[in-house]
Amino acid sequence: MNTEFFIAKRIIKGEKGVSRFSKPIIRISILAIALGISVMILSVSIVQGFQQEIRNKVIGFGSHIVVQNFDSGNSFENLPISKEQDFYHTIHKIKGVRHIQVFATKAGIIKTNNEMHGVILKGIDKDFDWNFFKNKMIEGRNFTVTDTGKCNEMVVSKVIAKKLHLKVGDELAMYFIQQPPRVRKFAICGIYETGLAQADELYVLADIHHVQKLNDWSEEQISGFEILLDKYDDLDKMDEIIYNYIPYNLNSVTIAEKNQDVFNWLELQDLNVIVIIVLMVLVAGINIISALLILILERTNMIGILKALGTSNKSIRKIFMYNAAYLIGLGLMWGNVFGIGLSLLQKYFKLITLPQESYYLSHVPIEMSVWTIMALNLGTFVVCLLMLILPSYVVTKISPVKAIRFD
Repeated sequence: MNTEFFIAKRIIKGEKGVSRFSKPIIRISILAIALGISVMILSVSIVQGFQQEIRNKVIGFGSHIVVQNFDSGNSFENLPISKEQDFYHTIHKIKGVRHIQVFATKAGIIKTNNEMHGVILKGIDKDFDWNFFKNKMIEGRNFTVTDTGKCNEMVVSKVIAKKLHLKVGDELAMYFIQQPPRVRKFAICGIYETGLAQADELYVLADIHHVQKLNDWSEEQISGFEILLDKYDDLDKMDEIIYNYIPYNLNSVTIAEKNQDVFNWLELQDLNVIVIIVLMVLVAGINIISALLILILERTNMIGILKALGTSNKSIRKIFMYNAAYLIGLGLMWGNVFGIGLSLLQKYFKLITLPQESYYLSHVPIEMSVWTIMALNLGTFVVCLLMLILPSYVVTKISPVKAIRFD
């Protein structure tokens, strides 16, 4: 039988030995641990949700990896490459590749009776994956690309539609500055909204055949290929695999490389979370140290009696470490209830909203991971216990004779 654990259990069950002075301090310590783990769970869930939502929006427009000419860079007037590449038909066999699609871009100006706005026409083919836009389409529908003829329908963003006073069903003229200048007429079939200002203010979607015709390209010439992966975490590894898989005259560029400012900003959020976690663990540790010292002070008589009976300092320290572990566990339990509860409320009811023009999102996003929550709990528990090792040596300084007479 574990004697130290038995005595610790008796102390935990016996409330009479705890004074009115120490009760509030112990409860404050438990509350501090509960608040600390709640804040940690909320912080990690919000940052993970924020990172995932922004990444998904950026990837939804540009895919995980783009394959283009080496000379293309970030220009919207790309040098053409042939659609008939061997990897186009076989790359989906690589584990981790979800989809591949072709695209072509062309800069132009949409002009209405009273307004004009510069945009990028992104031409898509029949292999385009509309899954991202299904949830972002606020009005109308998408269009269908066929081999029989050009589709004259177009999908524009809510931002562009609002600026130019357009709605679904309206016709518009788009001008292309080239020699000679050209104009194309489109009918709006759908309006989307992602919340990403740099995308919503810039991109419209239309049939790729329009871009090919404007550039005097053949039907086999395109700007590049967009490759979608199963997991974002595999981005760098898959980029290396794909780069070695494509011909030597083509280059692969990841979405993180094309949007370094956005992805660097998202990575900075991890630093904020680390700072919050460190501060919360320190606060929880300091409070539980106070609770441990109060417990020792309250049980000075008991310590003296145990020492007089021959109990070692190590065993007495273990008794109070068991007590402290119970208090930490109690705080973690209530903290998980509050933290996970608030996270679930926000995730499903979206109680806290955000200005979308500033944060790219209309509400505070939540992404919870069971393994992350378990790691936070285990880490907090272990760190708090380690912080108690040194304070627990106070027991060794207590004299049995003085302790028995202590009042």
